[in-house]
Amino acid sequence: MINTSSTEHGTNVFKMFTEDQIQEIFYATFDVMRTVGFKILHGDARKMLKKAGAIVKDDSVKVPEHIVRECLRQAPKGWTIFDRTGKRAMEVTGRKSYFGTSTAAPNTMDAYTGEVRETLLDDIGNGAKIADALSNIDFVMPFGSSQDVPGDACDIFEFPVVVSNTTKPIVFIGYSGRGVELVYEMAAAVAGGLDSLQERPFVMAYPEPIAPMVYPDHVIDRLFAAADLKMPQIPGASVMLGATGPITVAGAVVQALSESFMCLTLAQLRSPGCPVALSTNMGIMDMSTGLSSFGEPTKSLATCAHAQVAQYLGMPTWGLAGATDSKVIDAQAGSEAAFHIMAQAMGGLNLIHDIGYTDSAMCCSPQQLVLGNELVGMVKHFMKGITINRATLSREVIEAVGPGGQYLDQEQTMENFCEQLWHSKLMDRKPRKKWEAAGSKDMATRVGEKIFDILETHCPIPLDGKIMDELMRIRKNGEKELIKIIG
Repeated sequence: MINTSSTEHGTNVFKMFTEDQIQEIFYATFDVMRTVGFKILHGDARKMLKKAGAIVKDDSVKVPEHIVRECLRQAPKGWTIFDRTGKRAMEVTGRKSYFGTSTAAPNTMDAYTGEVRETLLDDIGNGAKIADALSNIDFVMPFGSSQDVPGDACDIFEFPVVVSNTTKPIVFIGYSGRGVELVYEMAAAVAGGLDSLQERPFVMAYPEPIAPMVYPDHVIDRLFAAADLKMPQIPGASVMLGATGPITVAGAVVQALSESFMCLTLAQLRSPGCPVALSTNMGIMDMSTGLSSFGEPTKSLATCAHAQVAQYLGMPTWGLAGATDSKVIDAQAGSEAAFHIMAQAMGGLNLIHDIGYTDSAMCCSPQQLVLGNELVGMVKHFMKGITINRATLSREVIEAVGPGGQYLDQEQTMENFCEQLWHSKLMDRKPRKKWEAAGSKDMATRVGEKIFDILETHCPIPLDGKIMDELMRIRKNGEKELIKIIG
């Protein structure tokens, strides 16, 4: 007998659109691209788009649907990302979710004291080291934006301190096309050459256009730098509902998808077959403060909506969770981070970044990163779902124990409790008297102790000294070049 239901794995996902609604979104998006168009400030990009059949007038570019459809056909529907040592780390495809750190904040919450101050290059290194030690953080971004190095060359200062403090995949922000090229030169030195880097990429670029619908020279230069090398990239404007995008979620998704399609089209026309995500950042403007809210639930609603359309096309997606508007590690920080991590995991987004943001993304907090790692662990356990088969249905065990018995001494319990149950590293589950005897420590205190332990004891796999020398050589020469070019 063949029993097709003999083994079944149930998991937890959601989708908010029907196929008909997705087609409505497509129709609206292609109509916007054709009739409203984009402001493309890059001369070579305009020439390329015009040659492909776009309507170009001055810096206005309107793109017919057939161009986008052909670029979508050429684009890879996923890619494998490796770690620094060449091991497979992330399969960026389907509904597989991975979580990464926050980035680019001007301020940091000091890892030792909790003081909020300007971000220094050392903080970028500490952030990478902490992320390297956290089992549920899958990829790393420069943990802030260094205020003690030349702004035009931040990328080539930050990459060496990140790559030397973690073996995990890296998503980096370049500040110019040439800066992106120099980061790739550094990454190639780490990988053992450009061919090795392209074969086993461990870095992904993150160029961001300006919403609504503006593509400056430096953004397209960064996008082209990744496309030319056939390296994976995650472009995405930040569409803020009611500010840089429509206030309705559906309208914001249409605009964001238009901008995503434009990024993909630019990349594919430049270098057919290059890996590029159909990505965006969906933001919320708090109308009472004028600030971007990272805790408001509509953020994940809009992000998951955009992702479902990308998933329908088979394209990799980009999310944002684990952040908070709170200024300290408190109940608000935990609840906002947990909500968005769970929502976007259930939405099946691929690369979910920004674990560690506090204060509306103005501060990268190691404390929030450590708390977020714990929350991601909880959500990953939940997302495993339930396996249904003869062994897990446990009829023989139930029969053996019988009414009034207990399961503590059952072989099944001993063999499976580690896998079946989630074991927290930070949550307190002790009886009150034992908690009091241990110092009555709250979550913020336990997080602080965890950070101290990581920074004092964790030893990331070091880079070879010759490789570090080469990174410093590239940085030294590149700094002069970038300041001259951009300055």
